[in-house]
Amino acid sequence: MTQIVLATDGSPFSDAAARFLTRGDLLQPGYTVHVLHVAPDVTGQVRAFVSKEAVDDWHREESEKSMQSVCDILAAANIAFERHPLHGFAPEKILGYAKSVNAGAIVMGTHGRGTFFDAVLGSVAGRVLAQATCPVIMIKAEKTR
Repeated sequence: MTQIVLATDGSPFSDAAARFLTRGDLLQPGYTVHVLHVAPDVTGQVRAFVSKEAVDDWHREESEKSMQSVCDILAAANIAFERHPLHGFAPEKILGYAKSVNAGAIVMGTHGRGTFFDAVLGSVAGRVLAQATCPVIMIKAEKTR
């Protein structure tokens, strides 16, 4: 069975990546889509005042909200998927998870802001693309008018 990693941030760009998968251009029978959302770690100052259980609940809730839309899109197309809420540094977690399941590809929506903004702000998609050991498919959502 081949594994596809679909990284989502809960944006319309991630929804476009999920819709790309529903078209069947990439998926063959036997594929499983692993939907990932990586919530950022909280700072040590937060951890000093908030219980581990509360932080874990927050991570889980944020990830569930962010994954819901793409999961709905995949479910409507009868595509087998699993949800994986993670937390930490997004590029590192996405790449690590893809490696752990021997992913055939990583699919991501991209904001497509351009190289200047990505150089200044950093780009999760750009970092994943630069370091991945499997193909990375970047899907840019069409602009609405």
